[in-house]
Amino acid sequence: MNWKFVDTGFNTGKFNMDFDLQLVSQLRTNEAILRFYRWKPYCISLGANQPLDSVNLKKADQAEIDIIKRPTGGRAILHAEELTYSVIHPVTSELSPKILYEEINIALKKGLGHYHPALQKLSLENIQPHFPSFYKETKSSLCFAVTAKSEINFEGKKLVGSAQRKIGNVVLQHGSVLCGTFHKKLIEYLELSMLERDDVKKEIDRTTTQLETILNLKTDYDKLAISLKLGFENHFNISFETNKETEIVN
Repeated sequence: MNWKFVDTGFNTGKFNMDFDLQLVSQLRTNEAILRFYRWKPYCISLGANQPLDSVNLKKADQAEIDIIKRPTGGRAILHAEELTYSVIHPVTSELSPKILYEEINIALKKGLGHYHPALQKLSLENIQPHFPSFYKETKSSLCFAVTAKSEINFEGKKLVGSAQRKIGNVVLQHGSVLCGTFHKKLIEYLELSMLERDDVKKEIDRTTTQLETILNLKTDYDKLAISLKLGFENHFNISFETNKETEIVN
């Protein structure tokens, strides 16, 4: 497999989601892509099946926060102080979407261990929640309120959230490595009652964490990107071909 790497830096939510889909549509045979990106302005992304009216659009607009639909599943995420990754990979006889999901998370986990020794304590979730039941709960508005099997935890709290979709014979998987605490402000923009907001705030504090809380250090995003890339190289036994944004799409 020929792996390509691209870091597209800061862009709008629409650009970020459109670019992921463009990479899927143009993926060549025997090729896989790892991409890193960030968000400017900050952006709330909703899962493909989550209604727009779950967010207070006026309040988000006043705060200059974008709203975008993801092509993948899951629930709302406020993309702010994070490094986002996407992997575009063909389905093969050896690598089904389910296997790819776990392998990608293992690579991320290894990369985070390179970033800081304390992150070598990270673990992969080994239990799959019953999502039909979860989606009936108030907290289901938030993607980070539940950890899916193989997602990355630190001492029982979710650090990296990921979502996946198979499009034709290609898997798109993207996710957020939480760095700062701004993502928790998502509850301010959801259509919730005051009581529901208090309950969800407690839940997100209980179930999520971020690098800066774990390490008590400001995130070095350049070092984090290098470390995660190294995790992929080590785990998949590859050397990346590094590309510019204009080189990787037609």
